[in-house]
Amino acid sequence: MPVLVITGTGTEVGKTVVTAAVAATALAAGRSVAVLKAAQTGVAPGEAGDAAEVARLAGAVTTAELARYPEPLAPATAARRAGRAPVHPHEVAEAAAKLATEHDLVLVEGAGGLLVRFDAAGGTLADAAALLSAPVLVVVSAGLGTLNTTELTARELRGRGIEPAGIVIGSWPAAPDLASRCNLADLPDVAAAPLLGAVPAGAAARTPADFRAAAPHWLAPRLDGTWDVEAFRRREAP
Repeated sequence: MPVLVITGTGTEVGKTVVTAAVAATALAAGRSVAVLKAAQTGVAPGEAGDAAEVARLAGAVTTAELARYPEPLAPATAARRAGRAPVHPHEVAEAAAKLATEHDLVLVEGAGGLLVRFDAAGGTLADAAALLSAPVLVVVSAGLGTLNTTELTARELRGRGIEPAGIVIGSWPAAPDLASRCNLADLPDVAAAPLLGAVPAGAAARTPADFRAAAPHWLAPRLDGTWDVEAFRRREAP
């Protein structure tokens, strides 16, 4: 799995913190890691973006951005309003493939959800994943409403011939409600993909050292971690 594309079911579901957890866990396993942010929006020149946040939390990763736009909008809209060139899926694929020649693992983090547009032609992260023939990890929210967006995202991937690598809950609450606890069984069912982890809410506020030590315990062995989904379900079951 030299390239892993990381998308989400929407904004603010925890893509960046999950990317950091995957990166930290891979580093702990002795792998070299690169993180590619296809299009960074809502960040001023010189301000730290998502790739820099991954590096802060995870450690010694190579980071790259293809484009940066100041307004917090979909990349295609942000590029148009800024009068700047958009990012195209083939550029994302080419950059990831180049990084893969120099690293054991390349993590490609999208913006927003799977079908957020990069350019006026409607190019998306899904198109880049298809060009790379790369698996896609889907970051999902824990609570009410997540089943619909998770199933829609998984169906869209399969409709494009891309098999989801699995799903990770981007922010598991300290006091989960009934919907969240039931979703531990329902999420992998609707996605027809394994649940590969649950990152605790507030993980990004931990010190980098604490984050790196804890990250492998949030992710399943398929992602180099030690997280046991069945034990987690038993502990959190309604």
